Amino acid sequence: MNWKSAVGRTAVVCLLSGAGQATYADPAATPLREAYYGDLHLHTGFSFDAYIMFSMKTTPEEAYRFARGEAVNFMGASVKRNEPLDFMAVTDHAENLGVAQELQNPASVLAKTDLGHRLNSNDPRAFAELVQLQQTGRAIPGVDLNAYGRSAWQAIIDAANRYYEPGKFSTLIGYEWTSHPDNQNLHRNVIFRGDTAPLPFTAVDSRRPEDLWTYLEANRKRGIEALAIPHNGNASNGLMYDWNDSDGRPIDQGYAMRRALNEPLSEISQAKGQSETHPLLSPSDEFAGFEVFDYLFGNERTRSKIHGGYVREAYGRGLVIGERTGANPYRMGMVGGSDYHTGLSISSEADVAGSSNTIPQVMSAEEIRVTLAPPGDHTASLPQILCQTGNLTGVWAEENTRGSIYDALKRKETFATSGTRVKFRFFGGWDYPRDLQSKSDWIRTAYARGVPMGGDLPAPSGKTAGSGKAGKPRFAIWAIKDPNGANLDRVQVVKVWLKSGAKNDFKEPAKEESKVGRDDEPSRGYAEKVFDVAWSKGRTPDPRTGRVPAVGDTVNMETATYTNTIGATELAVVWEDPEFDATVPAVYYLRVLEIPTPRWSTVLAVRKHLPLSKDVTPSIQERGWSSPIWYSPNGPKAR
Repeated sequence: MNWKSAVGRTAVVCLLSGAGQATYADPAATPLREAYYGDLHLHTGFSFDAYIMFSMKTTPEEAYRFARGEAVNFMGASVKRNEPLDFMAVTDHAENLGVAQELQNPASVLAKTDLGHRLNSNDPRAFAELVQLQQTGRAIPGVDLNAYGRSAWQAIIDAANRYYEPGKFSTLIGYEWTSHPDNQNLHRNVIFRGDTAPLPFTAVDSRRPEDLWTYLEANRKRGIEALAIPHNGNASNGLMYDWNDSDGRPIDQGYAMRRALNEPLSEISQAKGQSETHPLLSPSDEFAGFEVFDYLFGNERTRSKIHGGYVREAYGRGLVIGERTGANPYRMGMVGGSDYHTGLSISSEADVAGSSNTIPQVMSAEEIRVTLAPPGDHTASLPQILCQTGNLTGVWAEENTRGSIYDALKRKETFATSGTRVKFRFFGGWDYPRDLQSKSDWIRTAYARGVPMGGDLPAPSGKTAGSGKAGKPRFAIWAIKDPNGANLDRVQVVKVWLKSGAKNDFKEPAKEESKVGRDDEPSRGYAEKVFDVAWSKGRTPDPRTGRVPAVGDTVNMETATYTNTIGATELAVVWEDPEFDATVPAVYYLRVLEIPTPRWSTVLAVRKHLPLSKDVTPSIQERGWSSPIWYSPNGPKAR
């Protein structure tokens, strides 16, 4: 039907946009944990927007088959992922779930509504109405959608259970709660631990995150464990990590505790941009400009407010709020996702470029040309900005099972990557020896004498308080390259700490955009700094700034290739914070950077003998982020 193809296939690449748990004992399970990679944010044709706006009919079954490495039929072509995932959750939009398919069924009640008749008569105004309903989270007037949603939800649960292979491929039941007031993104993905789940709580029920938490808390009392993961704070207009609750009141202890319990994670990066930080918030961070998208969804010519939209700033705000209320609402670990609306979770630049018969296989030469070089003024165009690959969530878990994966998420022993399978560990303690990683049992020692990513530094005892240069914490850091990817450029520790004398009645005054993020901005009750802590050989930090010079660039733009003749395959260090103040609360997280590699659009352009895209950089430095380790002068607080 023509109304379902209104956007066209050229948008495909760029928008791509505990109860009843069976027990399983993996003989290969390790108490020291292994890294598993997955995607906790993917839409199929069950999502209203995927089906209506992009004509996607991929099912949850096909999504799981593709994720675990099988070939599936996509728009008439056989497509296959280059490397299978270890785990995945299909997270279709709960609002109007399963409704789009019924609109195309002539016998359904939906097709016989006024809106249904006009849609099937190819009325463009009806199509616009339908899109508006989805964006505002409202139902089709005069239609009881419970039956359609119930049927689709059960199909999603059945698919997850059917494709769950303990020890090999874990599926988690989930959905997306799509609150979008005035085009301000407040979306959360809800992930369940077990093999069943109640009907989703939707944005039609309420657009307030606090009401979603009430749903989670009520289920938890019934023995149904789940958590919520906010994403795309970069497009929230400053609401995602605000100083206030949904009613505009300053965050109090009750709100902070509820949020920390129900939302232990936040999605730091995905196809619609990263939410780590922004160049205006972190002007001294030379890598802050990575994959920036700072517009509102649904109104892509309006900038999203920067303050309140990024995770690094949220860590600082959380310290301030914690000092004032006694509880920190932003104690979040990090995950990555794709948010693709094709049902196909793709993360590597090579896969998106079609090296393994993925998306471009189904696109004509003209569609690819328009994708790489959109006509007209696309300064704030959604398609051209979103030409980013899907990201990945990494977890450190004992085994590849639902329970073990979920428990890693809950305790925040997680990391995110921009699509690469770089692997890294991050531990914090007080008395790690400098040569820790040279020991065969160093990981066991790191766990025994400290905490991993996502944890709280233990309070220094009398014995350890005097070690490590007057009780300074030490961080054991290890990173190794993606076996099929690029070498490593460097490893960095990002520190955020509470400024001395931060006021308890802290309020952020209005600031003109040009002054956002200035070091002397009086409104900031916290500070940040990026430390280069390990890097490949041949470079010496600048004695004045401490910065390590750029690693170099081996990308050949004519062939869209690179070589691993620079960088390191592995980096390890025990790092001690040289500016540590035992009286000041702080947050530390890891950022790992690869050497430059060709962006997928460059690979695709070279393969199809087309000009390089002028809208995105031709190369990219893939990276990963760890969940933080928190320090409190009084030791870990009871939660």
